[in-house]
Amino acid sequence: MLTAGIDLCEINRIRRSMRNPHFCKKILGKEEFVQLQNRGFPAQSVAASFSAKEAFGKAMKTGLCCFTLGEVQLLRGTNGAPILSLSGRAARLADGWTFAVSVTHTATTVAVVVVGEREEHLK
Repeated sequence: MLTAGIDLCEINRIRRSMRNPHFCKKILGKEEFVQLQNRGFPAQSVAASFSAKEAFGKAMKTGLCCFTLGEVQLLRGTNGAPILSLSGRAARLADGWTFAVSVTHTATTVAVVVVGEREEHLK
């Protein structure tokens, strides 16, 4: 079984939200926060993190209602490729699923696609 979610986010919308000193702590998971802090919180990367949470919720057909934002983290793997890291209710919701994530952006917009796969077992 396959599922997919996509989200677009205007970078300036996130840049304005980042004026609130609590915004990044509110939407980012701990490891995600540290990775972005080490890079100086680029607005396009914070927007990508926010969009990844939205795209995950769409892929799971729940929206953002069944997990907290910090439970879905968009991290960089050792090769720099984006990966999703799930914890808490998000991890329980996604039990049995594997995910691929793709991120792209222009000067003004970020797009994130999350594709999930779960093997169906025949009885």
